[in-house]
Amino acid sequence: MIRKIALEEVYPLRTAVLRNGRPFPACVLPTDNAEGIFHLGYFEGGRLVCVGTFFLEDYPENGAGGFRLRGMATDPEFAGKGFGAALINFAINELTSAQASYIWCNARITALGFYKKLGFEVISAEFEVPGIGAHFDMRYQIVKV
Repeated sequence: MIRKIALEEVYPLRTAVLRNGRPFPACVLPTDNAEGIFHLGYFEGGRLVCVGTFFLEDYPENGAGGFRLRGMATDPEFAGKGFGAALINFAINELTSAQASYIWCNARITALGFYKKLGFEVISAEFEVPGIGAHFDMRYQIVKV
């Protein structure tokens, strides 16, 4: 089951998966309380196994109507079983009804294949996020241009 969740619920998975177990403050994002933000969680058997955070933010070269995805994390025990894809597709449906034009994210190089399978495209050169690794910006176009 996928549903909107409270900010505090995303932190344990973010910390474990995206910040390699570093102390709690490392998983807090400066945008966590942005206007229009929502956090999604996928629950399997009552256990939160996947999270993602979405908020209004335009990508500089793509114009208005953008939503940014941050903090996408899946419990490694549940990785590769379709939970992340289901969460992204749920968000696309939510954002389509909210009249969003596109979703974009900073994708770790190890996640490129995952996002490409969902229809995202690479829109930047490779860049390094200090302490985390190589990334690319990627976009999913909701409103086809």
